[in-house]
Amino acid sequence: MTNSDSSQSRLTARTKRRGAIWALVLLLAAGVAAGIWWQGQQSGATGGEGDAARQAQPSQGAGAPPAPPVTVANPIHKEIVEWDEYPGQFRAVDAIDVRARVSGYLEQIHFTDGQIVRQGDLLFTIEKRPFEIALDAARAQLAEATAQLSLAQRNLKRYEKMREGNIVGEADYDDRVEAVSAGKAAVAAAQAELEQAELDLGYTEIRAPVTGRISRHEVSAGNLITGGYSGNTTLLTTIVSLDPIYFEFDVSEANYLAYQRATERGVMPSMRKGNIEVFAKLPDEDAWRHKGVLGFVDNRVDATSGTIKARATFPNSKGVFIPGQFGHIRVPGSEPYKAILLPESAIVTDQSQKIALVVAEDGTVGVKILRVGPHYDDMRIIREGLEPSDRVVINGLLRARPGSKVTAQMGTIEPGPQAAATE
Repeated sequence: MTNSDSSQSRLTARTKRRGAIWALVLLLAAGVAAGIWWQGQQSGATGGEGDAARQAQPSQGAGAPPAPPVTVANPIHKEIVEWDEYPGQFRAVDAIDVRARVSGYLEQIHFTDGQIVRQGDLLFTIEKRPFEIALDAARAQLAEATAQLSLAQRNLKRYEKMREGNIVGEADYDDRVEAVSAGKAAVAAAQAELEQAELDLGYTEIRAPVTGRISRHEVSAGNLITGGYSGNTTLLTTIVSLDPIYFEFDVSEANYLAYQRATERGVMPSMRKGNIEVFAKLPDEDAWRHKGVLGFVDNRVDATSGTIKARATFPNSKGVFIPGQFGHIRVPGSEPYKAILLPESAIVTDQSQKIALVVAEDGTVGVKILRVGPHYDDMRIIREGLEPSDRVVINGLLRARPGSKVTAQMGTIEPGPQAAATE
């Protein structure tokens, strides 16, 4: 065998071995593919059932989402009286400027600035000696005039007897008669001077004309003060009475007319009869705890402001109020009647309308158009549009849409502190 034949034989053998190896690889690949296919068929059968179940599960729970919860309550329905509120100011029933009636040197001050004084309490003393001297002089003058009158009367008696015997002339007799008349006049003048001197001496003690709180003294002891009944008299201090005390306020002409019309219909008492109960509070108070009586309404409307002045009287035994203090008063503005009340938070403003959302028995949200009145007890009076049996949404307004379904939970409306009914 030649070398070329041997090489050819070796090449043919290697080619056969390679073909066998590739055939084995293809056989293994086909086996693996067959196994994968078989497992895929088995898992596909069971997996298909699971997917179908999973796809069917949402369809079984499909539908509308659960209705959102809201809180509803029936509006408050009770008998009320509407109140009109006004700002005003307290005024003293008596406000006195204390001045001296006689001039002189201020000798002593008998009070402490700002204290409560009683009517008749001694406040100031003016030096008395000059007035005591004047009183003594008046007494002496009266005694002299009385003596002169007595002499004139005795002379007249003598002249009367002589006149009967025609011993004296008629002119002399008339002189004695005139002397008696002049003596009587002199006695009367001296008596008046004496009374004036006694009065002036009494005026050296300046006493409190009313019970109340005194201000500070305007003049210190030792100063000369000017007294009298006119001119530039010296102001010594001031006193204001405290109990009772006035509360003055202005009522608009429109409100005054409404009160008048209600009085004409017989549903409210007249404001001028002094028997209408009113209530006041101070700026730092929430409750209307102070009760008084409306006692005065002015006789004309102010042409500039269009208001009429009114005045109420309040007891002030504890000195809670002081003159000049500001406060608020409430006056009854209606007869007692049954009203429907809603909190402001349950009222929705829709453009120019006020509405309330109500829930029917089946959970459907509805709309009620309201005509509202003034505030009362931190709530709003509902004039029209709502019934006491309506279930009004008071919490969860954003979750309630007209026409939608909600889950209504019953609640209650708690009234706030009593307040005046104000616009």
